[in-house]
Amino acid sequence: MTKDGILEAAARIFSEKGYHATSMSDIADAVNLQKASLYYHFESKQEILIALLNRALDLINYRLESVLRQPMPPEEKLRMAMVTYLETIAENQNLSAVLLLELRSLDPELKVRHASRREKFEGLWRDLIIEGKQVGKFDSVDPSMTGRAILGVMNWTVTWYRNNGQKSATEIANLFADLLLKGLMVQ
Repeated sequence: MTKDGILEAAARIFSEKGYHATSMSDIADAVNLQKASLYYHFESKQEILIALLNRALDLINYRLESVLRQPMPPEEKLRMAMVTYLETIAENQNLSAVLLLELRSLDPELKVRHASRREKFEGLWRDLIIEGKQVGKFDSVDPSMTGRAILGVMNWTVTWYRNNGQKSATEIANLFADLLLKGLMVQ
């Protein structure tokens, strides 16, 4: 059994049962390992959790950075970033659920180790808003608060989105982008 296999199983179990209700025995059973063998790969359940959180943000940051490097107007970048982010959540539902719902379960000293990835993630959104303000495309909004508002709307989809639902992740992201970029007011 590889670390990747263990992490995939742990993400699925954490997503289904929650971090606190999952035991190391649950994870070991899911990958057909003895509990002692699981400790060969990971020192603790906390080490598994931080590995999952880091993996999720590394994936998301990589995908968002590729969008943000594209030579397009900020409003198009914002839309594409929203689509990319929501598609990534939809494609990796277990991992995304751990990222968005279980950070609170991480011990404080491990949160410090994880903080740089989270700061980079939030910074990508903030910088995109700043870029739009600088070229006169976005109103004079607080970039940090705007980024958090965008993420707040999209993050919650992890609790209700289903791959077999009426709308795809791309359609939902575009609806959210329309709401953000056009607002509710009739022009």
